[in-house]
Amino acid sequence: MPVEKIKHRVLIVSGTDKVYDYFVEILPQKEYYPILRATSAGEAKRVLVSSPVDILIINTPLSDEFGTDLALDLSDGRMGILIVTKNELYDQIAYKVEDQGILTITKPNSRQAFYSAVKLLATTNIRIARFEKKIQTLNEKMNDIRTVNRAKWLLIENMNMTENEAHYYIEKQAMDTRLSRREVAEHIIRSYDK
Repeated sequence: MPVEKIKHRVLIVSGTDKVYDYFVEILPQKEYYPILRATSAGEAKRVLVSSPVDILIINTPLSDEFGTDLALDLSDGRMGILIVTKNELYDQIAYKVEDQGILTITKPNSRQAFYSAVKLLATTNIRIARFEKKIQTLNEKMNDIRTVNRAKWLLIENMNMTENEAHYYIEKQAMDTRLSRREVAEHIIRSYDK
């Protein structure tokens, strides 16, 4: 059974129809959909308020600014950002934005170079999403441990239990009531925080 590809939402910011059409033609819809369009930095910001995207492609220069300020303003999020700029400006632009994780390529470029750059952003986004999910899971486990430990200390202080007895009590209550250790711990905390 074939694996369904993840579809990445894309916003192309370009003042010219020709460049927008060229980029859309290169990106296969089975992987990149929808492909939204903005013609200026201001319009791009308005589009992103209602339609978050995975990949932002900026064809410089824009009508209301060059495009680097837009990229830098949006670089704190998880979206991959690609700036397409003239060859003679590449070093200057790349130097300015690369520490923020923004990718820069030159124009004109080959279809393969453009597609490879967008693919790199897409795969990087997938990896980041996986790491964020792992971090979230670890944070939840840490919160569970903190809650159980707080309940243990309340049992030690109020019921004169040893740490081992408090631990065993929480484990036994969890098994007997078919609740998680955290839920049992929360019940204990609520009962002593009155």
